[in-house]
Amino acid sequence: MAAAVAGAACGEFIVDPYLQYRFAIIHRHAVTRTESQGVGIGAAQFEPCGLHQVADTGAQCAKLLAAEDVETPKLIAFESVYSMDGDVAPIHAICDLAEKYNALTYIDEVHAVGMYGDHGGGISERDAAAHRIDIIEGTLGKAFGVMGGYIAADKKIVDCIRSYAPGFIFTTSLSPVLAAGVLAAVKHLKESSEERDAQQTNAAMLKAKFSDAGLPVMDSVTHIVPLMVGDPVRAKKISDILLAEYGAYVQPINFPTVPRGTERLRFTPGPAHTEAMMDELTIALVEIWDRLELELRKAA
Repeated sequence: MAAAVAGAACGEFIVDPYLQYRFAIIHRHAVTRTESQGVGIGAAQFEPCGLHQVADTGAQCAKLLAAEDVETPKLIAFESVYSMDGDVAPIHAICDLAEKYNALTYIDEVHAVGMYGDHGGGISERDAAAHRIDIIEGTLGKAFGVMGGYIAADKKIVDCIRSYAPGFIFTTSLSPVLAAGVLAAVKHLKESSEERDAQQTNAAMLKAKFSDAGLPVMDSVTHIVPLMVGDPVRAKKISDILLAEYGAYVQPINFPTVPRGTERLRFTPGPAHTEAMMDELTIALVEIWDRLELELRKAA
């Protein structure tokens, strides 16, 4: 395992050494900023491939892979939980493609570790797919509540990254207090499912409350609850009003994180949020929607 002080930097500099390869595929038209930067500073050819194309037939990704010599190094990088939509990657289908065309797989589990799987190992654990992945990236923030990031991989891969990744070479290690904190969190969440179960319950409750109120909540199969706005100025305005008048901090998600015209607010309820808090939030959003003359409608 290799760890970094910042989870975002982890994704950027760990992708970079492998993109010295001539060919790489990023699985999905929208990926995290850190992976995009890793691609940008690498020397590889970059081809986006949509999630639905792998979920259906994998035709486009298969075509891209088949066009290269079987011995040409290739990397398929993707997120297990896409953090802007809340959908889940078809990991086994992606691994099938990787095995068929001799490609490495890199999965970003930062929105899943601690929150999915019987021991908090993420979607790859939940779907019994971790053994098929070459590189698993996770965060020590979010569910684990500390800071930093890591990868889990074969010893040779980890040694390569330690030797060639500039962000790893020119940074410092986690402090002892951070290491101790995350170790305690990981040990707890490996044994306890109470927090995972409570988060899923609360996420389902918040989606239902938004939908019942006519707020444009997007379909999501995970704990991420996106609320479509479709305008960057209004998305920022809603966020500002929530913080200034209601004491609720919610980030607006704008381009380039999401395509123009799909700007949204992203909610991630935790296990400690109460139904009363969700009622207050829903009432506040309905009031703001009315104030800004936005249309209330059923789930998008």
